[in-house]
Amino acid sequence: MKVYVIGVGLIGGSMALDIQDLYPEAVIFGVDSNDSNLNEAERLGVIHKSAAIEAVADADIVIVAVPVDAALIIVPKVLDLINDNALVFDTGSTKAAVCKIISNHPRRKQFMATHPIAGTEFSGPTAALRGLFEGKTNIICEVEKTAFKLQEKGMQLFRDLGMRIRLMEPKAHDRHIAYVSHLSHISSFMLGKTVIVKEKHESDIFDMAGSGFESTVRLAKSSPAMWTPIFKQNKKQVLKSLEEYIANLEHFRNLLEQDNFEAIFEEMQNTNRIREILNRQQQRN
Repeated sequence: MKVYVIGVGLIGGSMALDIQDLYPEAVIFGVDSNDSNLNEAERLGVIHKSAAIEAVADADIVIVAVPVDAALIIVPKVLDLINDNALVFDTGSTKAAVCKIISNHPRRKQFMATHPIAGTEFSGPTAALRGLFEGKTNIICEVEKTAFKLQEKGMQLFRDLGMRIRLMEPKAHDRHIAYVSHLSHISSFMLGKTVIVKEKHESDIFDMAGSGFESTVRLAKSSPAMWTPIFKQNKKQVLKSLEEYIANLEHFRNLLEQDNFEAIFEEMQNTNRIREILNRQQQRN
């Protein structure tokens, strides 16, 4: 089995490592616009060989794990190049744009729009991890537009990687992910910015930062090159989520200004329900 991974960073590299373990006969080729990433990925054993994108003509599986703006260019190009039996899937955090751009492609049936909800704040080949996808959810959009045999091929791979499968329409995916992922990253980036600006005037502030601060701003270490295109593609839904989030922050500020600590207590107590909701969801999955 010949697997081409376009983008040998965290997601693509982690898939490459797991596929090697699951399918010892697989040959993993890496394609990346950054030669140093390819060299590093080959040195670390993330891929077996580097290749040019044109080589996907003999691929069995092509994994497109690049920033979502680049995916809009690369996915149609890959579909132009592949053979009639190859499966192509992307891993981006937005789905409506990529589904739209290849909607009329002659090889649309060879594409699966997927979003494995897994990752860390790190990037590049050194960030690749074995077992990253175990127990994680993989959202698949417009699955009915993929040829059945290739659906089966993709689903089997995802199950072998240990992922749970969830089917969803692209617009619904982008709306929901704006709240549970995109908004989280914005919050983290802006909290980090707030503290960095304050630190210019109060040099001891980071000495007082505990685990709560560290866990909250962890996502602020994520790659701007990856996240700026995500915010651009999902602008409409991100703006909606931001409006609601800002309204809640302003409400909290107003309660503080009014010394209404009973209401603040109730706000936090009601929000504690998130723990029960998440526990139920984990048990359901």
